[in-house]
Amino acid sequence: MRARDPLRQRFRLQVAAALGGSQDSKQSYAVYRFKILINPSDVVELDAELGNHILHQPLKAAEVFQSVCFIAVKTLSLIGQLQTETQINILLKLSHLPPLPSYGLDLCEFPLDYTSQRFYMMQGIVIAMTTVTKYTQGARFLCSDEACPLSKGFQYIRVHVPGATESATIRNDFLCNLCASSLQEDRKFRVLGDKQIVEIITTKALHAFQGYSNNQPFRFQSLTVFLRDESVNKMNMGNEYRIIGIPTCVKTSQTAVCIEANSITFCDSKVPSGISDNFRCLLSLTSSSCWKFTAILANIFASQITPPGTYNLLKLCLLMSLVQITDRNKELEDCLDILIITSDTLLADRLLNFSINLVPRGIRHPVSTEIFPTLSRNKYGTGAVSIQAGSALLAKGGICFIGDLASHKKDKLEQLQSVLESRSITVYIPGKKFGEDIDQQMTFPVQCSFWSFVDMDSSSRRNAQKINTLIGQMDCSLIPANLMEAFGLLINCNESSPCHPFLPTVQHTLKKGINPEGLLYVASRQFTTEDFEKLLAFAKNLNVEFSLEAERMIHGYYLASRRIRTDSICGSKLSASALKYLVSLSEAHARLNLRNEVRKEDVLIAALLFETSLTLKYGATVFCVAPNAVFPFELYNEEYLEQRDLYLTQCQQQLEQFIATYGPGTTIFSSDE
Repeated sequence: MRARDPLRQRFRLQVAAALGGSQDSKQSYAVYRFKILINPSDVVELDAELGNHILHQPLKAAEVFQSVCFIAVKTLSLIGQLQTETQINILLKLSHLPPLPSYGLDLCEFPLDYTSQRFYMMQGIVIAMTTVTKYTQGARFLCSDEACPLSKGFQYIRVHVPGATESATIRNDFLCNLCASSLQEDRKFRVLGDKQIVEIITTKALHAFQGYSNNQPFRFQSLTVFLRDESVNKMNMGNEYRIIGIPTCVKTSQTAVCIEANSITFCDSKVPSGISDNFRCLLSLTSSSCWKFTAILANIFASQITPPGTYNLLKLCLLMSLVQITDRNKELEDCLDILIITSDTLLADRLLNFSINLVPRGIRHPVSTEIFPTLSRNKYGTGAVSIQAGSALLAKGGICFIGDLASHKKDKLEQLQSVLESRSITVYIPGKKFGEDIDQQMTFPVQCSFWSFVDMDSSSRRNAQKINTLIGQMDCSLIPANLMEAFGLLINCNESSPCHPFLPTVQHTLKKGINPEGLLYVASRQFTTEDFEKLLAFAKNLNVEFSLEAERMIHGYYLASRRIRTDSICGSKLSASALKYLVSLSEAHARLNLRNEVRKEDVLIAALLFETSLTLKYGATVFCVAPNAVFPFELYNEEYLEQRDLYLTQCQQQLEQFIATYGPGTTIFSSDE
């Protein structure tokens, strides 16, 4: 098939411009590679027949571009060493595909169409990748019979085509078409390129990692993507990409469907336009207070799991954690990790599992798998090492719920502590084990929040329990001290406390047993799960900034706390990450209020939560807060909300007095100032 004259002339000019500096080249190559960027819409508009070939028969379309390229280069004398058309290696790079269903490749559908050898578009999340290795882009072969005319020149050129294996390009059983003698490769003309293999899964497959099922069967599998040359190292573990490529079937020990990537585009998460009308109305009604809206959110949240008014402290912290990690930036200090100490692990497990399903990247870590990346041999026999993502990297921009800490071995807990402190994981690749000359290492950022819990009534804990001498301190002897410190928040969920009344929980469980699908409370009908999903998605994408008052208060509290929790033997009990968590808590409360500014009232909630956590770890100090300081009353109606506001106002005055007394060199601006 020949291209029409206007398009051919235009393409010749583009080739001439691209090769403007090649005339003086003295080096001879077996293959000259041309990367042609194509907008299918433009080509179809100029020449529908050529556009149809590009979209549906790309390998044949490449022959057209190969012919045009060769004629243009020879006519303009751009490459003096070019002898035959086969030396032109064409790579057609498409900007996009038509937004039609027939051009999409859905990994959840069966069977997959990998026989048509045309372009498809698919979208997926990276779950594994290999190190970069070499492959043969092109090679020159000569007839072994010196008397044969084809024992010289560039008549036998082998180039890589999408879907081909290495043996399709380089073998020792090729025969001469003229004399049937064997062909031998001229190794000095071999052209090498970079290759990387990546595994992806569709976004729908994340439901399998969320511990959630709607009783609808679904199927998913990973798809292997081959990246070559300029595309290598363009994909990161845990990110979602839109890929255009040609699918094929690769025969290994297990026949697999693969796709040769043509173009890669990073998929940004969609920012929702707003929240539901019910939440918008509630926000308007509570606009006079900085604390009422989040109090009501915590009170009615997860009413399918616990009745309103129970576990409010935990639910508030979960909501704050859910809005504090997102793809809006690349900073790693936004994460808000939570460790729960509870005697009701079943209810805590259900509550946490319900919560992670409200965000796209909520991952429940399966006990049978690894939290962090692991190594394995690549199944395609390329010699590269395959790095499997693990639950933490898969939860990028979301939550990794790792379950009971007691279910993890000591070495895994040490690894978890290191990741919580550094927010990165380094994978060491031993060279000898995987056939490499040297050892390698790769470092991956860990951009998710971790949730976990500990059973305070386990038999080992009861046997090892010791008497605490400090007021408010809990026995945390079974949790490594450094690991406990690495978590941003330590929460005690004890049903005997005023915030966790026992009777409503029992009644709720009985009603759910009788009517599992029923909505037991008015709040469940007014504020649905979908409403909370929209609220969280909107809130976590808000960009917030600190007011001057809030900034001074948070630094003042941090300095004062360091001062009173420092002794001559152990030094300060507040790590360097304490300020980071205070900032994160303050931002989270502001986002949950759907505000772009962090105020003093947000810092107060952050300080109360953080001080409660410190008290559980080290005991109470002069800034003594009650275990239920954030929710001192059961929130029955508007009157109790007003009482809570008065109580928190008094707490704010106490915090300012505490900073003025123990915070060296800090001042708190009043509202007038």
